[in-house]
Amino acid sequence: MNNQLQQQRLVRAGRIHSDHFFAVAVYAAAVVVATVFAWIVLDLLTHGVAKLSWEFISELPRNSGRKGGISSILVSTGLILLVTLVAAVPLAFAAAIWLSEFTRKGGKLAAYVRLSLDVLAGVPSIVFGLFGSAFFCVFLGLGYSIVAGGLTLACMVLPILIRTTEAGLSAVSEGWRQGAAALGLSKFATLWQILLPAAAPSIAAGLMLGIGRAMAETAALIFTSGYVDRMPESIFDSGRALAVHIFDLSMNIPGGDQAAYGSALALILAIGLINAMALKLSDTLLAKRIVA
Repeated sequence: MNNQLQQQRLVRAGRIHSDHFFAVAVYAAAVVVATVFAWIVLDLLTHGVAKLSWEFISELPRNSGRKGGISSILVSTGLILLVTLVAAVPLAFAAAIWLSEFTRKGGKLAAYVRLSLDVLAGVPSIVFGLFGSAFFCVFLGLGYSIVAGGLTLACMVLPILIRTTEAGLSAVSEGWRQGAAALGLSKFATLWQILLPAAAPSIAAGLMLGIGRAMAETAALIFTSGYVDRMPESIFDSGRALAVHIFDLSMNIPGGDQAAYGSALALILAIGLINAMALKLSDTLLAKRIVA
């Protein structure tokens, strides 16, 4: 009896030590991630905050970007992102809804689609750039243009948006669907009023990941949207994205480091602002669902 009690105590002690070790490992990982992020932001603030000003935001670049501002770069980046979202979000929502609501669980077709999406999510961006250059720029005749770059980025972010939206929809309890059917709600009303608001956090997370990848992309846009730093006249004009501008200033333009730091800081601030807007939208949808 004593041996059995002692053995139980040892087992409990081992579990407690394992829990403590796991907690320490999780906190250590969080501290490492936060430290690396703080280090990057501090470095950008140290070197770029002096460059960041209203003149830097509102003026056109001069002397290959060494002087002047980034107004045309910001406009090109915004247009590229707009084309990306307009092309990717409706298709991503439709595909995610189809995978979650209209396919048989364990079906082979849905499994093949999910596998294809996972493979596409791991494809290097340079491959998407070459595909975009061959298909959008040459085959469709769009040339080096904002729309070609945006469509290429849409292909890149589609797997992320589809899988995160599908995960959010699949996480909604089946009882909610059955309750909606019992109340006589149509499939569309169930999706619009119940399932999509419930999946809002996952949708917001997918949007943040997709937007972050799109705005920070360089390789794919070099082959599709081009290097031109003038103010674009339309989405069919060539335009330089902010990430490409940072790359060019830091790698190809002697004396462009200060402007590169300022541009990088502007990129971080833009991504943070867009992420905050996505979170606000998610909270708004959740609030409407709770009130309803």
